[in-house]
Amino acid sequence: MSVAFFKPREVSCLKIDELTKGNLTMTIFHSIIYSKKEGVATIALNRPNAANGLNTEMAEELALAAADISADSDIKAVILTASGRFFCAGGDIKAIAAFGDDVKAGIKHLADELHKALSLFARMDAPLIVAVNGMAAGAGFSMAVCGDFILATESAKFTMAYSKAGLSPDGSSSYYLPRIVGLRRAQELMFTNRVLSAEEALDWGAITAVVSDEALLVEADKMAQMFVSGSRGANSAIKKLLLQTWSDSLETQMELEGEIIAENAESIDGREGVAAFLGKRQPEFE
Repeated sequence: MSVAFFKPREVSCLKIDELTKGNLTMTIFHSIIYSKKEGVATIALNRPNAANGLNTEMAEELALAAADISADSDIKAVILTASGRFFCAGGDIKAIAAFGDDVKAGIKHLADELHKALSLFARMDAPLIVAVNGMAAGAGFSMAVCGDFILATESAKFTMAYSKAGLSPDGSSSYYLPRIVGLRRAQELMFTNRVLSAEEALDWGAITAVVSDEALLVEADKMAQMFVSGSRGANSAIKKLLLQTWSDSLETQMELEGEIIAENAESIDGREGVAAFLGKRQPEFE
């Protein structure tokens, strides 16, 4: 594939360096590292000295990266992970305190930017693989569970933690968690701030798999490569259907299924998939 540079909108507080090496394009912000290579986009939260705490800058940068991915038809898989020992320890409390008398507007803007990124992740064509490398607390927990596939290291832990600071959940957790683990378990997580080990999170259905610390990114990349060799249109359709199922009636959902499978059957990938099946060979999707 050709290498495309990410040219974000101008934001006064962001300084961006771009590095190209071979077929890798890397965009280094202050708070995240964003790279694209051979159909895979990778975002790494990059405030390791602050436990990858979410501040306004990180939320803005996540929204910019998510918008770029959504607009790039070459991207067929996305990996979200983090640098250092933590995935994300939640909102940066020092940054929240620094808002002072503007805390209401400051927090709303931070949440809006994070929610913009998460909405784009949910509605983009490419599946999102979240690779949780350590503690995921507060907004970190929220970001983790929004993935299509969630891999966690054996040492990873998950906790809501919001009410400990007198705050309430954000980052889509009040949408996803009750649907994923059930209302009663979501209530327990949010009200008591219970800490889940990686194995407990797996048992509750909150994550997809637990892997060794050393294997995390290897396994995430293996999964990404599966999507790269697969049909972008089919994976996009699966995401759309599963997102709609929470609000549609049976008949509405079946009508959507009929419309989308018809579109996919007519597509280049659909025709190739049928031909490959009849020819008893592996498909070569566009």
